[in-house]
Amino acid sequence: MKFRRSGRLVDMTNYFLTHPHKQIPLTFFSEAYQSAKSSISEDIAIIKEVFESKGLGSVSTTAGASGGVTYVPSVGRLTAESLIGELCEQLEEPERILPGGYLYMMDVIGDPILTQHLGRIFASAFRNEKVDAVMTMATKGIPLAYAVAGHLNVPVSIVRHEHRITEGSIVSINYVSGSQKRIQTMSLARRSLRAHSNVLIIDDFMKAGGTIRGMMDLVNEFQSTIAGIGVLTEAVHSEEKLVDNYVSLTKLTEMDIKSKKIKVERGNLFDIPFAFEDL
Repeated sequence: MKFRRSGRLVDMTNYFLTHPHKQIPLTFFSEAYQSAKSSISEDIAIIKEVFESKGLGSVSTTAGASGGVTYVPSVGRLTAESLIGELCEQLEEPERILPGGYLYMMDVIGDPILTQHLGRIFASAFRNEKVDAVMTMATKGIPLAYAVAGHLNVPVSIVRHEHRITEGSIVSINYVSGSQKRIQTMSLARRSLRAHSNVLIIDDFMKAGGTIRGMMDLVNEFQSTIAGIGVLTEAVHSEEKLVDNYVSLTKLTEMDIKSKKIKVERGNLFDIPFAFEDL
């Protein structure tokens, strides 16, 4: 179908946003819009300039027969700081304290727009790690994991405590809960993760890190490697964590049940110099 330049720009932009981290040959756009490659290259240059000036990501072009154009989502530091700052204020609401000292976060995880923004931040932090799959623990980590995977254009592997017949054969391991010191079991369907994958682990909340350590061991059972670990909120306490290298968006530094006081700070994400675009 023949498009005017304005139409091509809209359609190409939409295609880039829905196909991140995918190398697209110029001939694909040339044939789709019945336009010369020189015109397509000019369109891509316009999109690249806007994306990068707005902090939406980078658009890179490689030459040669196997070359093409690739869109990689990212986030500017100021944008991330603003979003995480608002999230910290939201998490400090006193009514979030639940019996037993738990923090209510389902409204944050269940907000599709906010979750997409958080997923983009994680995808920006791990954009250079060549991630093959995102792994998370059912059930609260699932929405965030899918948001991250969508921006990285990779599948999601969901680890569960129980075995589902519909998932076929599974790999199960025992792990020690870092906070409760109990031995528990986690399982992953064999077809859910390919061997020798580079896996990004995403979790919504981390206390001592026992669950994440269990997922790391599970990744090893699939002869795969850890691309990184992302945590929405980590609890800061005197107990030693079972995980060292991770990226957190927020830190729960104080929770006083009696006075209903919660203090949440920005996570260690902002200590990573390569996590953001220089905007």
